[in-house]
Amino acid sequence: MSRPMQVSRYWRHFREKYRLIGGKCENGHVFFPHRQVCPVCGSRNVEEYEFSGKGKVISWTIVRNPPSGFEYYKPYPLALVQLEEGPIVLAQLTDVDPEEIDFGMEVEVVTKKIREFEEDGIILYGYKFRPPVK
Repeated sequence: MSRPMQVSRYWRHFREKYRLIGGKCENGHVFFPHRQVCPVCGSRNVEEYEFSGKGKVISWTIVRNPPSGFEYYKPYPLALVQLEEGPIVLAQLTDVDPEEIDFGMEVEVVTKKIREFEEDGIILYGYKFRPPVK
């Protein structure tokens, strides 16, 4: 099994997993995830850009047959979230009743457990979205 590679890759991308770090090119286009070349205009002058983490649900589904390693969480909502700044992110929704999810529902990013390797005791965290806490 390739757990050591998965864990090392996870740590290389630690900042992106805990915060929504994308890119912004010299022409003002913002995108997620970060790339070396702007997907809109092709500019290679790209800097890191941290998104607000606020957005709206534009579509969603309930995952009932998850991939290996995620069986514990089933069923769970998976959504396309359009960030305030424009890009669309695919992420799991959390802290919400699936019956309450609706088009245009406001959400915010939150750091949560993504996966646990029980035999090694390793827990991987990442971003999910939830309704805003008021």
